Amino acid sequence: MNKIEEGIEILKSFGLPKSQQNERSALTLLALLDLKQDESWSTSKQRLIKIHDILTFIEKIYGHKYAENTRETIKRQTLHQFIQAGITDINPDDRSRPTNSPATVYSVTKEALKVIRVFGLNDWKTMLGQFTQEKGKLIDKYEKSKAKKKISVTLPKGASLFLSPGDHNELQVKIISEMQPEFFPSSKLIYLGDTSRKLLLIEEDDIKKLTIPITKHDKLPDVVFYDESKNILFLIEAVTSHGPITPKRQIELEGILTNCKAKRIYISAFPNFHILKRHIDNIAWETEIWLADKPEHMIHFNGPKFLNIV
Repeated sequence: MNKIEEGIEILKSFGLPKSQQNERSALTLLALLDLKQDESWSTSKQRLIKIHDILTFIEKIYGHKYAENTRETIKRQTLHQFIQAGITDINPDDRSRPTNSPATVYSVTKEALKVIRVFGLNDWKTMLGQFTQEKGKLIDKYEKSKAKKKISVTLPKGASLFLSPGDHNELQVKIISEMQPEFFPSSKLIYLGDTSRKLLLIEEDDIKKLTIPITKHDKLPDVVFYDESKNILFLIEAVTSHGPITPKRQIELEGILTNCKAKRIYISAFPNFHILKRHIDNIAWETEIWLADKPEHMIHFNGPKFLNIV
């Protein structure tokens, strides 16, 4: 491996997130260490260096020219994470200096330097283990932070699902926890998408039984329930910025469900009437509308159906 590749390997070992396991971050590390291509990691130095000088070093020593406006990227997408991981310190010579000062400097910490100097040697794994045990791995800290922010929903049988944070998934949780118990309580959740992971839950046995092509599950609406006793599918789009059941979307779904014998009920779910107003002209007839802030009501785009009073 060359120095850049080795630098990336070091950053991986320190537990930096994926977005810092790259050439830019490896070159920044080499600049901090004042380390040239033909030098051993054991000769790494601790020095104070400005971001401008990091860019100059990278161009002069490694032949990679970054524009001056890259400084903010290096600052926010590399050095900030180095600091959080305990690899780099900021303004160790003057703690009172504002971080946005033109005189701001960065330096590799003494603890990280000791570990980096033994990269490739027998003591590497031992010293790395001691460092990560004391400082923790940044990627683990980030994952824990993400986990704390996840939205949870409990299914009727007691199982819990965890969705990534965001308005869209918050609406999906309300569909499961408020719409379903109110309007079709005997149904079963057979499909649920997620904004960060498109597929979060799929009941393959039910999907196969209903002859819904599993290979096309990513074409399904956000949430799908099935009431076996009534043989009804409830196909629901959670709409926060786009994606209601439009005529085009309904035709597309009918095509996917060609071989499915269950009756279909299409529902566009909105957080509130304000969001609904943006899409009202595009919603297909013979479908339903549900508002999360009025969960006990359903708006029916069903023509004369409810005029047939007996």
